[in-house]
Amino acid sequence: MDGRDYAAESFWLETCGESLVPRPELPADLSCDVAVVGAGFTGLWAAYYLLGLRPGLTVTVLEADIAGFGASGRNGGWCSAFFPWEESQLARRFGPRLARQLMAELHDAVDEVGRVAGAEGIACDFLKGGALHVALGPEHRAALREEARRVAAEPGAGPRVLDRAALAERVRIAGAIGAIEHPQCARLHPGRLVRGLARAVERRGGTIWERTRATAVEPGRPARIRTERGTITASTVVVATEAYRSQLPGRRRDLIPMTSTIVLTEPLPEAVWSAIGWAGAECLSSYRYSVDYLQRTADGRILFGGRGAPYRFGSRIPADLSRDRTTQAMLQEQARRWFPVLGEVRFTHGWAGVLGVPRDFMPSIDHDRAGGVIVAGGYVGDGVSTTNLFGRTVAELAVGESTERTGLPFVDHRSPRWEPEPLRWLGVRYMQRGLLAVDQRARRTGRPPSGRTVAERIYRH
Repeated sequence: MDGRDYAAESFWLETCGESLVPRPELPADLSCDVAVVGAGFTGLWAAYYLLGLRPGLTVTVLEADIAGFGASGRNGGWCSAFFPWEESQLARRFGPRLARQLMAELHDAVDEVGRVAGAEGIACDFLKGGALHVALGPEHRAALREEARRVAAEPGAGPRVLDRAALAERVRIAGAIGAIEHPQCARLHPGRLVRGLARAVERRGGTIWERTRATAVEPGRPARIRTERGTITASTVVVATEAYRSQLPGRRRDLIPMTSTIVLTEPLPEAVWSAIGWAGAECLSSYRYSVDYLQRTADGRILFGGRGAPYRFGSRIPADLSRDRTTQAMLQEQARRWFPVLGEVRFTHGWAGVLGVPRDFMPSIDHDRAGGVIVAGGYVGDGVSTTNLFGRTVAELAVGESTERTGLPFVDHRSPRWEPEPLRWLGVRYMQRGLLAVDQRARRTGRPPSGRTVAERIYRH
């Protein structure tokens, strides 16, 4: 799908498919200090902070389509401190001190995104209203209690439990029995943030080449990027392509691209908002394995996102992501289940994007110091603020600084490679079908998932 097709369907990116800054042809041979592959959040944050650390650096950013075309412009706008690994898992693997430090950095990243947006004049609707993890019915009671026990042990003013009545005072969701409130989360408009960040990079002196696809990255001194328009050499190359990394030579098994789909209502009338509440614009999700995420947008719409589209054989990323009407219809039905008052409200937009999933669900920065290549990403769908933390860390690594961030567990962590096909397709599709079946059975019976199905055991492991 080209940028023009996507922008015609997506309310969220709002670029009309136009390049940020139209440029002449890329020179056949271009040399710079740092070259970044991917003009999404990770690559742009890295460029932004690099130019702040070393204003004289020449920084070039390459993008196969337009800045923000991938997951950075297509996500649900959650800027949260969530991470694919829980703090207890991090502590067991890396020790309590590093686990606490990582969680503190993630919390700080939420506020840092808001700070930069304000400082750079990026009108991205940033509003820190927190997030509510909602138990939609009795089938989620056990999961709610388990999370409540875990957050009760956390020090300080962190997450707190809301019972049915307290939740209803915030937002009225059909059948919901309670929630966990996570304060360190903001809603925002990711399309406006990513495009505003791209402009901030150029104001700082960086150069962004859109519609310039990298076909290969070659470590060395200097490192090289082969493109369809020429070759770029750089002292350091940053690969920040998230799910699209799987399309680069030799990288197909680094992570798998998983599709997440979003539908968006028309602006809701005041009578509907009065029935729903949700005045605090908290981000909402539930305990379903199949994943759902909601936002009340700044212009009074409901954004409802979730998984459901099948993994494609060979980690293929189809060109028609936003035309999956079956998944969009399923999400519209779920939205009306959450809020029956939606009734005949129209859903005016629908789109999708791909997120990158490493084999162990651990986002990472792999720094090949000898070859001059830094590869960053694998956020499993929780990347809006984590990319900021990774961008700062990548910038420090690129200029040779040693900081507390460069010693965090995700630096130089190497996830196992995914299995070759057809094993990869068989395993991922089995998990998708199995977890969806668990959710459907729990909703139908009102009983919590047993935890004994093969899909659940693999997922929890």
